[in-house]
Formats: sequence, structure tokens, C-alpha cells
Amino acid sequence: MLPSDPPRAVTDAAEPLRDVGELEEIFHTAEKPADAWRVGGEAEKFGVDAASGAPIGYDGERGVTRIFASLVHSHGWNPVRETPDGPLIALSRGEASVTLEPGAQLELSGAPLASVHLICAELRGHLAELREISSEMNLVWLGVGFHPLATQAELSWVPKHRYAIMREYLPTRGSGALDMMRRTATVQANYDYSSEEDAMRKLRVGLALSPLAHAMTANSPFCEGRLAGKKSVRGDVWLRMDPARSGLIPSLWKRPRARYRDYVEWALDAGMFLFKRGDQYIANTGQTFRDFMKNGYAGHRATQGDWRLHLQTLFPEVRLKSTLEVRACDSLPTDLACSVPALFAGVFYDERALAAAEEFVADWDYLAVERDRPGLVTRGLEADFLGRPAREWAEQLIELAESGLTRRGRLSGKGNPESIHLERLSHLVEAGRCPADVLVEGLSHDMPELRREIIARCHI
Repeated sequence: MLPSDPPRAVTDAAEPLRDVGELEEIFHTAEKPADAWRVGGEAEKFGVDAASGAPIGYDGERGVTRIFASLVHSHGWNPVRETPDGPLIALSRGEASVTLEPGAQLELSGAPLASVHLICAELRGHLAELREISSEMNLVWLGVGFHPLATQAELSWVPKHRYAIMREYLPTRGSGALDMMRRTATVQANYDYSSEEDAMRKLRVGLALSPLAHAMTANSPFCEGRLAGKKSVRGDVWLRMDPARSGLIPSLWKRPRARYRDYVEWALDAGMFLFKRGDQYIANTGQTFRDFMKNGYAGHRATQGDWRLHLQTLFPEVRLKSTLEVRACDSLPTDLACSVPALFAGVFYDERALAAAEEFVADWDYLAVERDRPGLVTRGLEADFLGRPAREWAEQLIELAESGLTRRGRLSGKGNPESIHLERLSHLVEAGRCPADVLVEGLSHDMPELRREIIARCHI
């Protein structure tokens, strides 16, 4: 473990912060021994009318609030509101939640579980719970990284406080902002860490691997009912986002023995959205957390709770909080969705695999990776990456992850290792293909009933 100044214990989230060292507390207190490590899956999806492809809204007979009511009534979920009399914005049950992205994308944020097998079972159970209400509403769910049909004007806004602020602020920081909020969807995975050294090793490796992992799982080749000419429209959107709060955190690339403080220093310079006092939300849009700590805002001083909220508003390809959250991949169909938590569990949760991954990316240069990212977004595994075909890098990464999962030894009830969840992705990689290649196979711009075919192919 790297040497570190011990954090001052802050027991009250409302206590004003006194120095930058206190900002590391959230990370230190989250450290867990390896035998307590879990994996958490997150999967977003778009709901559309099965016949017309019209997107669901927030409320009314065609809204997600009706879906929420069904899940509460029939499956034991609990309503969640930002304030006691505020609108419904999420559901909770045990350690899992169902949440909403700004354009009414529905997300399952799963419980921390001991294996990828359990994550897959949780996802299948969630889709089964949606089946009855989806049938009643004539809805289908699309597992794809960018809304394949809807325009911005056709989407509603979920009434969450921070979304209203993001709607105004983020477009000033990047042209992809509104599309990121309302027309993208992803599969993410969360991982534990045992120490500062362990967390920062995983963060550095995860950031480096993210563009390649995204190319392997690129799955958004449609835009507004047309072929987009890219393997991942979602990936293109994220290349046009606020650089101060997203991307690959360039300051970490030349720091092989990085510390929590390095992530803190990066996060301090991202613009804030808001902070909360009691039931009141106070917008301080664009003020960096560094300035908030130094000068306060409207008589309020920065607190540990404000810092924890700020960390949730940062969107790098791998995010450090009480877990490490891998965020690079497009939303995927059910039979591929579990490949994302499996891929990074194989890398992060086996010491030999993590060491091999560090060596794998050791010579990767940040500027060269940034140079090649647009090609990966447009061409997927057909692109060149760092002077070699991306497909070759991807094959090596799959092998590395499979070996880590095999050594991890988490078997299903049928005796299968977790690497079984990489099989379909592995077959695609061997063929030099990504999921988007399957979606567009045989399609053309002038094809009759193209929208209907898109719905059928993206349906999960």
C-alpha cells in the first residue's frame, strides 16, 4: 500500500470541510479485503411503443411512472423522491434500485453480488418483472447505446433537480451534452478495492482499456431511424462532452503510482451543478469544488456531503467513488450485457491478470489513444489502434480476462466459470466484429420499414 496521511474522521456529512486531505475519506472508508469484493451491474434501456417506436415519457398512461407503480404494487419496490413531496424519480429494494436518466431511460442499478452469474440472474429477473406492464402498455425495451429512433424534441424530461441544471450548463461545455443526457444508454459495472494502491492501479488500467472495451461493445449504429455510419453514435457523443468532468483523466497517465490525491485534484477543478441544504437544492453552476471549498457560496461552506454529491456528477470513463465504476460500454442486448462486468472482473479481481493488464497498457500514450478514439467510435474493431488492428488488441484482452476469471473460480450452479459470459463477445472479437455489425447486417438506407426492422433488432 502506498504511504498516505491518515484521513481525519468526519462523522457528520454536514460538517464543513477544512482541508483537501479530508476529501480522501470516502475512498479510504470504502476499502474492503479481497474476500469481501463484489461486482455490481448497471444496465440502461429505452422503452418505446412496439408498433410506432414512439418513446415513453415520464408520466401519464405512456410514462415510466405507470411502470414504477406496477413494480411497487406487484414486486415490492419502494418509491424514492428527492424531497418528501417531490415527484417520483426512482425505486429501491434492498441494495438495488431502478432509476431514471434525463430522457426517461430506465436503469437497473443492481445490488453488489458475489459473481457475474448472479448479476445475470438479477438482470433476467428485472426484465421478467417488467414483462406484464410492458405487455399492457405495448412497450418493448431496446438495448442499444443511442436512441435509434427519437429526436430530442420527442423526449420528455425527468423532473430531477440536477437534470434541470445540467440541461442549461452542460451544453456550454460541449456539443454532445443534451444527447448524452437523453439519448444515450450504457451497461456499467462496479468493483471494490482493498487499498489506495489497489484502487489506483485498477483506475489507471481501466481508463487505458476503456476505448478498446468500448470498441468491442460498440452498439449504437442508428440515429433518428437511419443508419448513422458509425458503430457507436454514443461514443461520438461522449467525445463531445465537458472535458473537465469526462474522458480519460490525462493527469493520471504518467503517474504509475498515483494516489487518491491525484483523483481528488482532478475532481476539484470540475464545475459543480448544485448542493443541498435540508430539502432545498442550491444551484452554484460552474463553480469548481476547489473554489467552493475556498470561498463558499451564498454564505454556505463546502461539506463532506457536498463532496460526495459532486463525485456523482463526474463522468470519466472509469469513476472513483466508494466503488470503481466502469462506464465505457454501450447498452447491450441481454445475452451480451453480462460480458461487461465479466470482462473487468477478470482483469481487476485476479492479481496475475491485473499485473498482466498493467504491462499490456504500460506503453500506451495518452495522446496516441486520444488520436485513435474517433476511429474506434466510427469503425469499431475494424479500426487501427496504436499502430495495430484493434481486433488484435481485443483478442489479447479477452484472453487476459478469461484467464483471470478461470483463476477466480466462481462457478455457476451448473459448474460453469464466469468466463462463460464472455463467450459471445469472444466470438464477435474473433471475427473482428462488434455488436453494431450484427445490428446493421443486411440493412440499407432505402430499405422499406427500416424503423420497424430497427425495433426488432434492438429489442431485448
